[in-house]
Amino acid sequence: VGLYLWQHIFGGHLEPADVTAQWREGSQKAGKTYFSFLTGPSVVPGYFSVEAEHVVLVLNGREPAKVAAATQWLHYARTLIQAHKIRHVAVVLLGNERCDNGWIQPYLRRNGGFVNLLFVTYDCASVNEEDIFQWPLGVATYRNFPVVEPNWSMLRDPRSYLCNFLGTVYKNSSRETLMEILKQDGLDKLCWIAAREQWQPQETNESFKNYQDALLQSDLTLCPVGINTECYRIYEACSYGSLPVIEDVMTPGDCGNSSMYHSAPLQLLKTMGAPFIFIKNWNELPAVLEKEKKMSLQEKIQRRKKLLEWYQNFKAWMKQKFIITLENSFLPSDKG
Repeated sequence: VGLYLWQHIFGGHLEPADVTAQWREGSQKAGKTYFSFLTGPSVVPGYFSVEAEHVVLVLNGREPAKVAAATQWLHYARTLIQAHKIRHVAVVLLGNERCDNGWIQPYLRRNGGFVNLLFVTYDCASVNEEDIFQWPLGVATYRNFPVVEPNWSMLRDPRSYLCNFLGTVYKNSSRETLMEILKQDGLDKLCWIAAREQWQPQETNESFKNYQDALLQSDLTLCPVGINTECYRIYEACSYGSLPVIEDVMTPGDCGNSSMYHSAPLQLLKTMGAPFIFIKNWNELPAVLEKEKKMSLQEKIQRRKKLLEWYQNFKAWMKQKFIITLENSFLPSDKG
C-alpha cells in the first residue's frame, strides 16, 4: 500500500531501482510540502533519520503478526513525539479485510493518542472525513505489479477475449457460482479463465505475465468477492483499460457504511464515479456478455478511453486530497 501511494498515486521514483534492495528512497515536492519516502526491510524503528517534523507511517494491520510490527512503529513514533523530535504523525493503514481495526483506535488523537490522521483501506465504518479517511487498496505491489503507462495499442487494438478471471475458486463461494455460469453457456470459451483451488501468494514470472496478458487481452475483468469486495484486481484491470465487472455485495465482518457514506461496499470508488459494471449476482453475467458481443470496436475504444482517464483522474484526486489533508492538519495556516 506504501508503494502504491508513492509510485502509482504520487508518480514517485525509488533508488535503487532493484525491488529486492534492503533500503530504497525517493523524494519530491508536492503542494507546499517536500515528501521523502523510505521503504525496505532495513527500514525499522530507530534506524531512520528523523530530519522531518512530520511523519506519515505506512503500516500493515492485516493480521495479528503485522499488527504487532505496526504497534512497534507506533510506540517508536510516540517516543519521538514525547522527545519533541517530531511534531505530527499520520498513518496510512492497510486494514484488515473484515475491517477489524480496533487496535489502532487508542493511538488516534481523538481518543487521547498522538496520531492526527488515519487513512485506512476498505469500507471502515469509522471513516468520518475529519481525521479518518478511506484509502484505496490499489494494485498488488508485493507481486511487483508495475505502473502501467497507457499506449496506443492498449487503447485501440481489438482484444481477443470478452472477459477474464484468473484466480482462486474457494469452496462454497460465489466464485463457484461464477464458474458454473460461465461453463453453462459456453461463455468460458469467449473468456480467458484460469481457476485454481488454492491461493498462491508467490507468482512465478510466467503466471504473472499470463495475468497481465489476460488483462490486456480482455474487454472485461470479472471481480468476484473474496474475503472483501475490494481487491487488487479492480485497480489492476483499470491500469490496462479492462473494465471491472464487480460483484457488488457486502462481505461478512465489520465493514459497511460510515457516517459519511451510505453505498458500501466500495464507497470510495462509487463516490468517485467509477465507470464500472456493478452486478448483484453472477446470474446477470450472461446478459452483460451478450451486450458485449454486440459492441463495436469504436464503442469499446471510447469506453477504454473513459476508464483510463477516470483512473488517472482518480489517482490525481487521491494525491491532491492526501496532500491537502496533511497540510491542513500539520501546517499552521498562514494568517497573512
